[in-house]
Amino acid sequence: MLTELFELQADLNRRIGLDTAALRERFDPLVAGRWLNDYIAAASNELEELRDCTYWKHWCAEARQGRRFEIRDLQNARVEIIDLLFFWISLAQCVGLSADDVRQLYLKKLDVNRRRQDTDYSMKGKDESDNKNITLDS
Repeated sequence: MLTELFELQADLNRRIGLDTAALRERFDPLVAGRWLNDYIAAASNELEELRDCTYWKHWCAEARQGRRFEIRDLQNARVEIIDLLFFWISLAQCVGLSADDVRQLYLKKLDVNRRRQDTDYSMKGKDESDNKNITLDS
Protein backbone atom coordinates (compact mmCIF):
# COMPACT_ATOMS: atom_id res chain seq x y z
CA MET A 1 0.00 0.00 0.00
CA LEU A 2 2.82 2.42 0.82
CA THR A 3 4.41 1.62 -2.54
CA GLU A 4 1.23 2.68 -4.32
CA LEU A 5 1.14 5.97 -2.39
CA PHE A 6 4.79 6.65 -3.27
CA GLU A 7 4.04 6.01 -6.95
CA LEU A 8 1.01 8.31 -6.90
CA GLN A 9 2.99 11.03 -5.13
CA ALA A 10 5.86 10.69 -7.61
CA ASP A 11 3.35 11.20 -10.45
CA LEU A 12 1.88 14.25 -8.70
CA ASN A 13 5.35 15.69 -8.11
CA ARG A 14 6.32 15.21 -11.77
CA ARG A 15 3.40 17.48 -12.66
CA ILE A 16 5.14 20.38 -10.87
CA GLY A 17 8.64 19.60 -12.11
CA LEU A 18 10.12 17.20 -9.56
CA ASP A 19 11.04 13.84 -11.11
CA THR A 20 11.77 11.82 -7.98
CA ALA A 21 12.73 8.72 -10.01
CA ALA A 22 15.36 10.69 -11.93
CA LEU A 23 16.56 12.28 -8.70
CA ARG A 24 16.92 8.85 -7.11
CA GLU A 25 18.93 7.57 -10.10
CA ARG A 26 21.18 10.63 -10.36
CA PHE A 27 21.10 12.23 -6.94
CA ASP A 28 21.88 15.95 -6.98
CA PRO A 29 22.13 17.38 -3.45
CA LEU A 30 21.38 20.93 -4.62
CA VAL A 31 18.21 19.97 -6.49
CA ALA A 32 17.16 17.69 -3.65
CA GLY A 33 17.86 20.39 -1.08
CA ARG A 34 15.78 22.98 -2.89
CA TRP A 35 12.77 20.68 -3.10
CA LEU A 36 13.36 19.43 0.44
CA ASN A 37 13.21 22.97 1.81
CA ASP A 38 10.05 23.71 -0.18
CA TYR A 39 8.39 20.61 1.27
CA ILE A 40 9.62 21.39 4.78
CA ALA A 41 7.94 24.80 4.54
CA ALA A 42 4.76 23.24 3.17
CA ALA A 43 4.66 20.55 5.87
CA SER A 44 5.27 23.17 8.55
CA ASN A 45 2.29 25.13 7.28
CA GLU A 46 0.12 22.02 7.32
CA LEU A 47 1.12 21.41 10.95
CA GLU A 48 -0.05 24.92 11.81
CA GLU A 49 -3.33 24.29 10.01
CA LEU A 50 -3.71 21.05 11.97
CA ARG A 51 -3.08 22.85 15.24
CA ASP A 52 -5.77 25.35 14.27
CA CYS A 53 -8.24 22.47 14.49
CA THR A 54 -7.88 22.75 18.28
CA TYR A 55 -8.40 25.61 20.73
CA TRP A 56 -4.62 25.89 21.17
CA LYS A 57 -4.48 29.56 22.17
CA HIS A 58 -4.14 29.50 25.94
CA TRP A 59 -5.92 32.87 26.24
CA CYS A 60 -9.07 31.96 24.30
CA ALA A 61 -12.41 31.42 26.03
CA GLU A 62 -12.44 27.71 25.19
CA ALA A 63 -9.00 27.23 26.78
CA ARG A 64 -10.15 29.00 29.92
CA GLN A 65 -13.10 26.57 29.98
CA GLY A 66 -10.64 23.64 30.03
CA ARG A 67 -11.06 22.83 26.34
CA ARG A 68 -7.65 24.00 25.09
CA PHE A 69 -6.65 20.70 23.53
CA GLU A 70 -10.11 19.69 22.31
CA ILE A 71 -10.36 18.96 18.59
CA ARG A 72 -12.91 21.47 17.33
CA ASP A 73 -12.85 20.45 13.65
CA LEU A 74 -12.30 16.70 13.28
CA GLN A 75 -13.07 16.59 9.56
CA ASN A 76 -10.50 19.26 8.75
CA ALA A 77 -7.95 17.71 11.14
CA ARG A 78 -8.18 14.49 9.17
CA VAL A 79 -7.66 16.31 5.86
CA GLU A 80 -4.68 18.26 7.25
CA ILE A 81 -3.08 14.96 8.31
CA ILE A 82 -3.52 13.65 4.77
CA ASP A 83 -1.94 16.86 3.47
CA LEU A 84 0.99 16.13 5.77
CA LEU A 85 1.22 12.65 4.28
CA PHE A 86 1.51 14.15 0.79
CA PHE A 87 4.42 16.29 1.92
CA TRP A 88 5.96 13.56 4.07
CA ILE A 89 6.15 11.20 1.09
CA SER A 90 7.65 14.02 -0.99
CA LEU A 91 10.25 14.67 1.73
CA ALA A 92 11.19 10.99 1.71
CA GLN A 93 11.47 11.05 -2.07
CA CYS A 94 13.68 14.16 -1.96
CA VAL A 95 16.31 12.22 -0.03
CA GLY A 96 16.06 9.21 -2.32
CA LEU A 97 13.91 6.94 -0.16
CA SER A 98 11.52 4.43 -1.66
CA ALA A 99 8.54 2.94 0.16
CA ASP A 100 10.62 -0.18 0.89
CA ASP A 101 13.46 1.99 2.23
CA VAL A 102 11.02 3.78 4.54
CA ARG A 103 9.71 0.47 5.87
CA GLN A 104 13.24 -0.82 6.46
CA LEU A 105 14.39 2.33 8.26
CA TYR A 106 11.16 2.53 10.23
CA LEU A 107 11.63 -0.98 11.62
CA LYS A 108 15.23 -0.21 12.61
CA LYS A 109 14.23 3.05 14.29
CA LEU A 110 11.34 1.25 16.01
CA ASP A 111 13.89 -1.03 17.69
CA VAL A 112 15.86 2.00 18.87
CA ASN A 113 12.73 3.69 20.22
CA ARG A 114 11.66 0.55 22.04
CA ARG A 115 15.11 0.25 23.63
CA ARG A 116 14.87 3.89 24.69
CA GLN A 117 11.51 3.26 26.35
CA ASP A 118 12.82 0.11 28.04
CA THR A 119 15.92 1.87 29.42
CA ASP A 120 14.34 5.04 30.86
CA TYR A 121 15.60 7.27 28.05
CA SER A 122 16.61 10.75 29.19
CA MET A 123 17.34 13.93 27.26
CA LYS A 124 20.18 14.78 29.65
CA GLY A 125 22.65 12.37 28.09
CA LYS A 126 21.23 12.39 24.58
CA ASP A 127 23.87 11.98 21.91
CA GLU A 128 22.00 10.23 19.08
CA SER A 129 24.66 7.50 18.92
CA ASP A 130 21.92 4.88 18.85
CA ASN A 131 20.73 6.37 15.55
CA LYS A 132 24.10 6.02 13.82
CA ASN A 133 23.49 2.42 12.79
CA ILE A 134 20.10 3.07 11.23
CA THR A 135 21.13 2.71 7.62
CA LEU A 136 19.74 1.11 4.50
CA ASP A 137 20.86 -2.44 3.81
CA SER A 138 20.96 -1.93 0.05
